[in-house]
Parts: sequence; structure tokens; C-alpha cells
Amino acid sequence: MLDADFQPIHQRSRGRGYASFGLRGDVARLVDLHQAGSAKVMFPRTSGSVPEVVFLNTSGGLTGGDDIAFRLELGAGCRALATTQTAERAYASTGTTARMAVSATVGVAGRLDWLPQETLLYQHSHLTRRTEIDLDADAACVLAEVVVLGRAAMGEVVTDARLTDHRMIRRQGRPVWAETLHLTPDVLVSASPALLNGATCFAVACLVAQGAEDAVAPLRAALDPAMGAVSGWDGKCVVRLAARDSWPLKQHLARLLQIMTGRPLPRVWASGGT
Repeated sequence: MLDADFQPIHQRSRGRGYASFGLRGDVARLVDLHQAGSAKVMFPRTSGSVPEVVFLNTSGGLTGGDDIAFRLELGAGCRALATTQTAERAYASTGTTARMAVSATVGVAGRLDWLPQETLLYQHSHLTRRTEIDLDADAACVLAEVVVLGRAAMGEVVTDARLTDHRMIRRQGRPVWAETLHLTPDVLVSASPALLNGATCFAVACLVAQGAEDAVAPLRAALDPAMGAVSGWDGKCVVRLAARDSWPLKQHLARLLQIMTGRPLPRVWASGGT
């Protein structure tokens, strides 16, 4: 019996963070708040009328078996900017998958800018994430994601990591933008121009709004064509970037996001991240 294989039971992180806003006069006010486990929701003071919502995973990262979810609800006419306190770190897994879910609903004529800081994938990490935003009539949103492979400052080269990243934006229940990213070890080591082509970080930002295509021209004027591309169609505008260094990519994305949102970035972007 003493020679039998022993598999320790690891403590896993669980977290749920939820906030909802409704209009009171012309100002969006907090209506409901729920925090459980490792998830926290913060509301830094801002000078404008648009609230800023900051989600935080207090466990410091995600590893196999961890499960965290953030949810935001905006009533009719509400506008909000939401982000994360720092970069989300996906650490090496013992075999199971870390899971993260982000969901939001935006009422009639509302607007959500979901601008989380980057996700860092470390060697042997395994993360599944689902991000879903449901828009009502005339509502709008920007959804952005940045993924960074490893710790460049430490010379880490990620050759074995897995990421399944589902993204969905619906309007009145009908999908208007959906994509699923599957990142596997085969993709990480491939030199194909159709895949990462040596890039160690990449980003996507999608604007869904009436007349979103109008943002294409100013975005292309500001875009470094060696780093990415922009396209627009049917009330959508999508930017994709890839680079070998996360710092210039983040700086470039920050400029583009200010065009897409028409407002400054969250203040935590200046202090968090990698």
C-alpha cells in the first residue's frame, strides 16, 4: 500500500464577480454587486460620467482546475468601460484545464467597452476561456483581447501551451461576430506565415455598432501595416495585430483602441500588465 501511486488533491481557485448598472437621471449608477471567492470588482473614481469597472482575480493567476467568472449587466442607455486590474496569468497545469468566463448584457442604446489587460500563457499552461456579450437594439460594444506567450524578460520560450478562446457578440439573440481560437503546441512551434510566424504576442479588437465601418479609415491611417490589419463590414470593425515583442504591440493597440472607443484607456493600463 505504501508503494501505491499517490496523487495529491490540490486546492483550486474559484471566483465569481458580478455588477449591474442602471440609469438614474442621466448617470449610470451601480444597482447590484456580488463577489465570491477569488473574484473582486472595483470601481475607481473617474472624472467623467462613464463608470469604470475593474475585475480582479486575487489568486494571482490560473492553473489547472481553477474556475473564475466575471459578469456585467448594463441597463438601457448605460455606458461603461470594463477592464482587469492586471494581466491574467495562466500557469503550468498538472493535467486539468483552467477555465475563465466573461459575460455581459448591454441594454437598448447602451455601450460597453471590454478592454482587459493581456493574458500571459506560460509553458505547459492549459486555459479555456469564453467571452460573450449580448447587445440589445442600438447597443454597441468594443471587445479586445491580448495574448502574450511567456516571459520575454526571462528568456522563456513557450513551446507547450494550450488555449481555447471562444468569443461571441450577439444582437437581440442573433450572433453578429463569433470566433474560436485554438492554440496548440503545433501552432506554437510552426514558422508558417499563416500561423504565428515567430510572433510571441497577438491581439484582436472588435467594434460592433451602427456605422462601425466608418472607423476603418482612421484606424488604417494609424495602423502599422507590418504589425496588423483592419477590416469592416455589416456594422463591425475588426483589428488584428501580431508582434515579437509585447510592449510595442500594447502601445500600438492602445492608440487604436482610443480611436475605436473615442475615449482614454482605463487608468490601470498604465500601471498593470506585464
